This record gives sequence, structure tokens and C-alpha cells, in this order.
Amino acid sequence: MALVSVLLEILSKPTIGDVLSELMIFIAPLWVAVIVGVFVGWTWQPKWACIGREMLIGCSAYKDSSPSISFGFISSLNSIKSQLPSCISWISDDEAQKDCSSFPPTLDSNSSSSPISKGKPSFVTNEDLEHLCNLVEEKDGGPAWIHMMDCSAPTMYYQAWERDLEAGPTEYRSRTVLEDATPEMVRDFFWDDEFRPKWDTMLASAATMEECPTTGTMVVHWVRKFPFFCSDREYVIGRRIWESGRSYYCVTKGVPYASVPRKSTPRRVDVYYSSWCIRAVESRKGDGQLTACEVLLFHHENMGIPWKIAKFGVRQCMWGTVKKIEPGLRAYQKERASGVLSHCAFMAQINAKVSADYLRSFESKSKDSSELETHNSSEKPSGNNIPKLLVVGGAIALACSLNRGLLTKTVIFGVARKFANIGKRL
Repeated sequence: MALVSVLLEILSKPTIGDVLSELMIFIAPLWVAVIVGVFVGWTWQPKWACIGREMLIGCSAYKDSSPSISFGFISSLNSIKSQLPSCISWISDDEAQKDCSSFPPTLDSNSSSSPISKGKPSFVTNEDLEHLCNLVEEKDGGPAWIHMMDCSAPTMYYQAWERDLEAGPTEYRSRTVLEDATPEMVRDFFWDDEFRPKWDTMLASAATMEECPTTGTMVVHWVRKFPFFCSDREYVIGRRIWESGRSYYCVTKGVPYASVPRKSTPRRVDVYYSSWCIRAVESRKGDGQLTACEVLLFHHENMGIPWKIAKFGVRQCMWGTVKKIEPGLRAYQKERASGVLSHCAFMAQINAKVSADYLRSFESKSKDSSELETHNSSEKPSGNNIPKLLVVGGAIALACSLNRGLLTKTVIFGVARKFANIGKRL
């Protein structure tokens, strides 16, 4: 009642200005209390407050989260990031890797590169190549892609699509055409973790854990910077490149790796897939020359951000992030012209070579499986015929035993026919 009387007293003021000023004075302490409460809740919370949340995230991690490109928020507040709680729990798989010998440690002096042990299954296999080929040809059997944007810079053209799956994070597909660039240079550019921090400001650190000089397969460890209200994220990525003519199929995906133990911060991102098809295309200048490079990217990851917020962030920040690629590539071209070749760029040049016929075999396999599914779905299940026969046979027996009159038989046969038609529709 006291609150109502105060509000009535405020509303009884003679002018609108007096009413608004009194309301602001009345509401201001409430807002201050809310802001202080939120801040205190982020910086401190009892352990019991996390139990229900972890159970909820564990049960619905896929539905409630989706990939996002960086949210470029207030960098000056990064100093308090370490005090804030992280909110994501993750699920892991078990896998391993293939033969090969070692190279010296790269990028991070505290970590060392080791050979991929013999006798272990590969982190990245031909099945991953098949999946990427089906994505490129849009024959993976997933839902249709929804167009998001078209953007361009003087020497770059960009298109993006998205699609939501029944389970799992939102998937993104993009097509980037870079003028005056070769597929080989763009391939090395995306693989070069030593140069990447010069254009990818989210990458805090990168280290090569294992590598194979025979296939070019690598296992790398990334830490990426996130906004102040989230902890940083770490990735253990298996990657490999296949070459077909002047087309390069580059697969990178999250892999389990026991040698990098999990920590509370940075949080491990297990669900991660980011793969490219890089190939020469005709320039947009219209001169008929294959002097441009096309990059088809397929990306999804589960970082623990609610999917609606993530999709909004992607739409707002995607082009701002992507347009950093073009100046980064030009700087990389100049550096390579001086004869500098990093170890990661050297590894990018070790590719498994496959023929165009081999890649086409994936398409035919995908076509055969889709035709088989269509054929099976169009076939009438034989089990459904048994109830129909029982209904019709029972009706005949009933008609013959109950009454020899024509009317009774007609009614019973009519009912049986209706049941049979219902069975067909089902």
C-alpha cells in the first residue's frame, strides 16, 4: 500500500516534467540495485548455484547453443574477465592418429611437436574428405541453405548462407572470391598459424602438437580470445589437405587429445568443424583468366552461447570479421615474396593427391544411397498387407456364416473395404 500511495503522489504532480523527474528519482535506486546484483552474481556465486545449470547444459547443449563469430565488445573490460565464471560444460569423444616422424616444436616454446604414432587410426580420414565433397556439391542430404548476405570489397566478393539442423549447432556456408590470388597461396595463408595473429585478432596462441610429414596431417592447439563476460576457448584441431588438380580440400575439425588436459579456463570446444574447398576461378574482371581464387567454407561449432544470441552476433559481425581476410592475404603475399616460408606453410604443401574420378565416386555413392532411401520409402511395407487380408477374410467368413441375404453381405463388405482403404492411407 505504501508503494501505491507513493506512486499516486508522484502522478498527482501538476506538470508532466515534475512527474517524469519524480519517477526517475524513484526508479534510479532500483536500477542501481539490479546492476549491482547482476555484477555480484557474475563475480561470485556459490557452488550449489552451478549444479542445476550444468545438468541443464549437459542435457541440451546442442539445442541451446550455436556457433558464433567474434563479438567485438568493450576491450577495456577484459581485465575483469578472469573474475567472471564460465558457463559451458562439454562432451568429448575418443579417437587417435596415424604414422609419421617429427618436426621441431613450433609457435609455442612451452609445447613441443611430436610424431604421430604408428598403428593409430588417423585423426582426419578419407571419410572426412567424402563429407566435405558432398557439402561442396550440396549432396550431403541436409536441409536447404538459407541465404544470409552478399558483401564485397574492391578485390573480394563474399556470400553467406546458414541452416539449422534438428540436432546440433547452426551450420554456415560461405563463398569468397579473392582477386589476384592463387589457390596455393590462399591454402598456405589459412594454414599458417604463425602469420594468422596478424589478421585474426581472436587467436591468442597456437601450437603444433603432432604432425605427419607423409600425409601432412597436423594436430594443433588453439586458444581464442572471447569477450570479457566469457572465458577464452581452447580448441584441439586435427587438420589435413587433399589435392585434386589445382583444387584443395582442407579439413579441420575438433579431435579428442589426452595430452592436452582440460582446464576450467580456457574452456574446451569439442564440437568444431571448419573446412574449405579452395580452387582457381575466372576473375570478376571479365578477362576470362583464372586469376581469382574461390574459397567455399563450411563451419559450425558449439561454444555454449544461446543459439539466438549467436545467430544475431553472426549476422552483425560476420562481414566485419571476414573483410580482415583480404588485407591479411595481401600482407601475406608480400611476406612470401621475400622468400619467408613458415613451418605451417611448409606442412600445407604436403598433400594427399586424389583424382577427379575418385572425387566423383563420392557423388555417385551419395546418389545411390539417396535413391535407395527413396525406393525404400516408396515401397509398401509387406507387414501392412496382413491386417488387410485378415479384415477382408474375416468379413467374407462373417458374411457367409451370419446371413445369406444380399443386404447383409453388402454392408459387411462395405465396412471391410473402408478398413482396407484406411490401411492404405496409413
